[in-house]
Amino acid sequence: MADAVTLTCTWGRAPLPVTGTPQVAYLLVEATPATQPSVPVPLNFCFVLDRSGSMQGAKLESMKAATSRVIETLTPADVVSIVIFDDTVQTLVPATPATDPAALLAAVNTITESGGTAMSLGLQAGQAELQKYLGPDRLSYLVLLTDGQTWGDEDLCRTLANDLGQAGVRITALGLGVEWNEKLLDDLADATGGVSDYIAEPAQIATFFQRALRSAQGTAATDARLLLRLVKEVVPRAVHRATPTIANLGYQPIGESEVAVKLGDLVHGQVNSVVLDLMVPVRSAGTFRIAQAELHATLPGASGPEVVKQDLLLSFTTEAAAPVYDPRVMNLVEKVTAFKLQTRALAEAELGNLSGATQKLRAAATRLLDLGELDLAAKTTAQADQLEQGSGLSAEGQKELRYATRRLTQKLDEADV
Repeated sequence: MADAVTLTCTWGRAPLPVTGTPQVAYLLVEATPATQPSVPVPLNFCFVLDRSGSMQGAKLESMKAATSRVIETLTPADVVSIVIFDDTVQTLVPATPATDPAALLAAVNTITESGGTAMSLGLQAGQAELQKYLGPDRLSYLVLLTDGQTWGDEDLCRTLANDLGQAGVRITALGLGVEWNEKLLDDLADATGGVSDYIAEPAQIATFFQRALRSAQGTAATDARLLLRLVKEVVPRAVHRATPTIANLGYQPIGESEVAVKLGDLVHGQVNSVVLDLMVPVRSAGTFRIAQAELHATLPGASGPEVVKQDLLLSFTTEAAAPVYDPRVMNLVEKVTAFKLQTRALAEAELGNLSGATQKLRAAATRLLDLGELDLAAKTTAQADQLEQGSGLSAEGQKELRYATRRLTQKLDEADV
């Protein structure tokens, strides 16, 4: 494991001053896979694509072009299947090795728009195709694209996602435009350890499809989990993923002094990192062990999880000099804070507390300005102005804020390629 994944832990400031009260310490924990092997693990890759009437025109053509580009990037060792749905479902390409790209591309070109939206039908058909090649020798992924609401079958969609997650399938759930249900797509992705995202324009579909494929092809380890064994009186207050995207991970208490955090899959060329907000107890001057970190992850083909450990030491001082802040860690803390503020603002707005939502949006905009995120800060301020004027948040504005703040820590090349 030491050769496959490295574990790095960095304090946001150190040493801490000796005080008479407990104090907050931010800890950045990073899991970084080694160089990608020359032969990636074969994929079991399924598209579940909305072809309802609202997809006509640029949406449909961009979806077909993006799907074709993925097919051209698959290897002959990969398996691909394509399901299209409206208020009916069609398995356009049953699960098959990607050895005949021309035939696959010809099938994609036949897709036309029709009907309404019944997402559960697509998920059921996709599940059936993925099951044909499920196994430890392949990594299984389902890419869902929709531009609309599904009616009356949301609970069934969630049940199907839970079943897929238990089978080891990861869902990438992508919403195009503004008419889809972000809560549903977030739930589908979360149930499988996958990702959900917002595609504002049809021309961006290819970017998101390629990102999903690169992530699948670059998977270095699955089901990564961080275990922290804390010394007495160290209290975890919050745990957020910082990269590749921001998310509130929470944590699972294990006894009185251990907590576990799910990191998900580790991808080559990508750092999985979490920011932990810890309350540390009073200490005299010196260096003390605060916790031990353990990273558990399963390498492709391995029979069980591998483990790497690191002791977390923190120094305290009585010297008058100010503590040294790590700018990289504190930058991530600020981005996580902006994410938390907008998340709370959207929740307040949903509950009808427009004053509280406005206040948090303005605070988030200030953080974003300080971070140099001028465009997102302007959009956040515009939404705060709308709330203050009694107009409410637009569907587009809500999606923009929700998903753009998640991507604050993504590299430009990851977001724009």
